[in-house]
Order: sequence, then C-alpha cells, then structure tokens
Amino acid sequence: MPHPLPALIVVDVQRAFDEWEAAGKRRNNPDAVARIVDLLAAFRANGAPIFHIRHEGTKPNSSFLPSRSGYAVKDEAREQDGEPVTVKRVNSAFIGTDLEARLRASGITTLVICGATTNHCVETTTRMAGNLGFDTRLVRDATWTFDRIGPDGDAHSAEEVHAMTLSNLDGEFARIVTAGEVIASFAAK
Repeated sequence: MPHPLPALIVVDVQRAFDEWEAAGKRRNNPDAVARIVDLLAAFRANGAPIFHIRHEGTKPNSSFLPSRSGYAVKDEAREQDGEPVTVKRVNSAFIGTDLEARLRASGITTLVICGATTNHCVETTTRMAGNLGFDTRLVRDATWTFDRIGPDGDAHSAEEVHAMTLSNLDGEFARIVTAGEVIASFAAK
C-alpha cells in the first residue's frame, strides 16, 4: 500500500559547509537552511516521514571525516527521535546505503529533497530517485551551492551553477518546487 504522504530527504546539512564559507568560499541561497527548518517543522507537524542523510568523507583531508568538526549536523537540522539517519560515503544517498529499501518497505512513492550541495549530493540523489521511479520534488530554495571554476578555467557563480542544476533536473528527474509550495500541499490534503 503506498504511503499517503511524501518523505523529506535532508541531504548533508553539515557544518563542513559553514567552515568552507568561513574560509572564503562563496555560496548562494543564504536562507536555504531556514527553509529546511520550515520543511522539517511541516513534515513533523503532519506526521510525514523524514530521512536524514549524512556524508562521511573517505579521503584523509576531507572536511566530512567523523573525527572532524565539519561532520556534525547543523543544530537546527538535527534529527529527532525516530527519524532515521543514513550515512553515505559517495555523492548519492542511494549507493551503499539501505535508503531505497527503507523507502520501499514503508510504501513511500513521493520524495521531497533538500540540502547541500545543489550540484553534488543533492543532484546525484535526485537523479537516482527519478531513475528509481520515485515521484521526486527538489526544493529550489532549500538547497545551495558554491562558486566553481570549470575545467576551462572559467568562473561560474553559485547562482549560475544552482540554476543550471535545477534546469538539468526539471521535468526529467524531478519537479522543481519551493518550500512554500511543499508546505501548502499539506493543507490541501
């Protein structure tokens, strides 16, 4: 029996990204974590499932090693009792984890994805969710990324990278939505 409510997938809202920003990396969407907090509150208030994804680095210099301060989840996005945490070691929450099995066992067919960063773990997880047949939504104002230098040496702003990622995913892998639209959908049920 399909689960009547969507599941919120919160990807890598970890302190490493704050450390990157403090070190001078420039990001977009400064209110993204506030929108994630709004989504968490709405999903909790409606009894909808929430799955927290945490990245564990594997390289010796990774900001995401469990022994480093960057591994910790930001306080405002921390899981509550009963909300599962999936630890991943690659950029997809579905590779090397039991996330898909947990979702299928719960009859979950609709996923709402948020977190960091738009063009890495969020994008890879969203693409795989779409390919696995989930009805997937990516929350455009509840994810963010950083400025990038391309292989040709050209600078790409975080805003451009974010917009291009959303454009690549829209319609084929996911529906691009806002946190407000997701929250309003609960009232419509």
